[in-house]
Amino acid sequence: MKSYPEYWLEDPVDLLRVTEGFRLADTPTDAAPGFDSSHNHADDALAAGAAILDDLQERLYARSRVGDERRVLLVLQAMDTAGKGGIIRHVVGSVDPQGVHLAAFKRPTPEEAAHDFLWRVERHVPEAGLIGVFDRSHYEDVLIQRVRQLAAPDEIERRYGAINEFEATLAESGTTIVKVMLHLSPAEQKRRLAERLARVDKHWKYNPGDVDERELWPQYMEAYQIVFDRCTTAAAPWYVVPADRKWYARLVVQHLLIDALTSLDLQWPPAAFDVEAEKARLASSL
Repeated sequence: MKSYPEYWLEDPVDLLRVTEGFRLADTPTDAAPGFDSSHNHADDALAAGAAILDDLQERLYARSRVGDERRVLLVLQAMDTAGKGGIIRHVVGSVDPQGVHLAAFKRPTPEEAAHDFLWRVERHVPEAGLIGVFDRSHYEDVLIQRVRQLAAPDEIERRYGAINEFEATLAESGTTIVKVMLHLSPAEQKRRLAERLARVDKHWKYNPGDVDERELWPQYMEAYQIVFDRCTTAAAPWYVVPADRKWYARLVVQHLLIDALTSLDLQWPPAAFDVEAEKARLASSL
């Protein structure tokens, strides 16, 4: 098996980061930028990356036991069927679940709707030492609420600034933020929805409302473009990941997490006791 970095010809962190002038409409959904060659290497690459990610996650958790306040937050946004669940299962699921905090943000409850839109999100910010995952997020409140006109235009406008302030505060307190939009094509979504209808074991995943949302695809893409224009910052960058190929999207998100954790230089915490003395005590015990 090749070493992990050799699977990538170019770093997807650089290739897929949203920068000034980015246009979602010009971004392909079926490409695999930077990856070695084909799906043939995907399983090996994912397995190699899983071992690295597992080690880094354990280091992050171990350091929190000695007072390190750092944590990582992965934000996943996408149209339905884009593969968020698969990434949570196959990428995040490769690490110790004790080191993960997962929050799935669906339609606000009456209690949540009675508060500011960030209230429910702030309650799920990961604790020190954890990898937090937002399956959808605070961005729903400037995406679906904008498209469906569920909030007044001036309130939507206010929220972009509130989001930037919220994420800046998180970053200042030790949170490394990785925001991912899984970029799916309407044709691939249609194929995936048809597969759900064709399989009895997938009917539970099918939502008739997804067809209604498809009719608003252009409006959603426009709303995402505004998000990238307004809420891409150095402290909380966006990455747009082609998602028509599930294997590629999983590899990229795994790589983004590895990159974020590696940047923290996570050394194992030193022992708070005399190691040699404890070895001697253990050897002489019953």
